[in-house]
Amino acid sequence: MVRSMPKFAANLSMMYTEHAFLDRFKAAAEDGFSAVEFLFPYEHPHAELASRLADNGLQQVLFNAPPGDWVAGERGIASLSERRDEFRRGFLEQALPYALALKCARVHVMAGLMPSGIERPALRATYVANLAWAAQQAAAVGIDLLIEPINKRDIPGYLLNRQDDAHEIVCEIGAPNLKVQMDLYHCQIVEGDVAMKLRKYLAAGRVGHLQIAGVPDRHEPDLGELHHPYLFSVIDELGYDGHIGCEYRPRARTSAGLGWLRPYQQHGDKSS
Repeated sequence: MVRSMPKFAANLSMMYTEHAFLDRFKAAAEDGFSAVEFLFPYEHPHAELASRLADNGLQQVLFNAPPGDWVAGERGIASLSERRDEFRRGFLEQALPYALALKCARVHVMAGLMPSGIERPALRATYVANLAWAAQQAAAVGIDLLIEPINKRDIPGYLLNRQDDAHEIVCEIGAPNLKVQMDLYHCQIVEGDVAMKLRKYLAAGRVGHLQIAGVPDRHEPDLGELHHPYLFSVIDELGYDGHIGCEYRPRARTSAGLGWLRPYQQHGDKSS
């Protein structure tokens, strides 16, 4: 039986930074990608982004809902009760319209940092309530909502860190379009045992997107303590048919570091 290896999406927030952002779409397409993701689209009109996607034959597979003041250090506001109206307004007025305009089927909602003086259960309760509401709004227009465990080394104080905690929230809410964004880089740093976690959680059907990077330095996946070719074979064996986001910082120019990707493209993947 012929297997189809996983499909890869270039993360345009981290990759191709030698180009201006709007020029990264073309650069990714020229390197054989036919799917992209990025952190946030909101600095650019969605018509301009849609045009870049169409002109380069690219599919948008993921971006994040508004995170609050990113430049000031905020990393999501969905768990902050005093920011509930701001979160919901941003989701309805920005995230969903961009998702529809870009034909992007997934939006990631960042949980946010834990402020001092507020207990974790209270933050979690607000987070769960906002996710349940957002999942309902997203479902009405055919969009999946994602949540992602993130390690505390990259984002100290982040509310959601573990795969089991994320899946517990997904099961608690019970919305079919609420899923986990499983970044193998974060998973390895926080928990390890990545292959077994893939077997457990992909089989459960609650993972909506995967991401990769080399550990510990977040460079290309051909360097570091994770053996990605083996993990790709596990992902393939488990029948995952979604994209894998390449959310890493290239060591030099992006195109020069794509040797790890070529064998999969040569076997018919074409990252589509």
